[in-house]
Amino acid sequence: MNFCSNCGEATINRVPEGDNRPRDLCEQCGIIHYQNPKIIAGCVVLDQNKVLLCKRAIEPRYGLWTLPAGFMENGETVAQAALRETWEEARATPVLDQLYMVTSIPRINQVYMLYLAYLNHSHFNSGPESLETRLFSLEEIPWDELAFLTVRDTLIQLKQDLAMERFSLHCIDREETPTSAKS
Repeated sequence: MNFCSNCGEATINRVPEGDNRPRDLCEQCGIIHYQNPKIIAGCVVLDQNKVLLCKRAIEPRYGLWTLPAGFMENGETVAQAALRETWEEARATPVLDQLYMVTSIPRINQVYMLYLAYLNHSHFNSGPESLETRLFSLEEIPWDELAFLTVRDTLIQLKQDLAMERFSLHCIDREETPTSAKS
């Protein structure tokens, strides 16, 4: 950050008194500009042991498969963001069950929060950010065509949980950038 969004003066980057990390500071108005991780919210939508995936119509990772998810907006809860993103990408309105997967990726300042959800009817379709939407059985998942490592991690965990017929909250810390599911 070069200029203060409050007063327009130049900022400096240093550790504020009482803090432990560098921040962008405005010496003119005294504002500390905090930068915090972005939250990606979405759903792991199930229908009779099949999972709903979306083929991306946008970059990054155009043409690869993902779970319906995206950046949380100001003024909404994580659950609202998960449902909104699922509607935008898959035109589905599932019933949320529980928070299922939380993945922290500190290298790129992102936190993924995915809910387990169930289709309350079999209606879904491609939204403007998806080329295609489809239900996949665990055997049909296109593992080599997944867009992100977070999606792969979640689907691997889903496969294990479905086999055990038990779901719980899973938390993963991932250091790698989620740009390729093949990594």
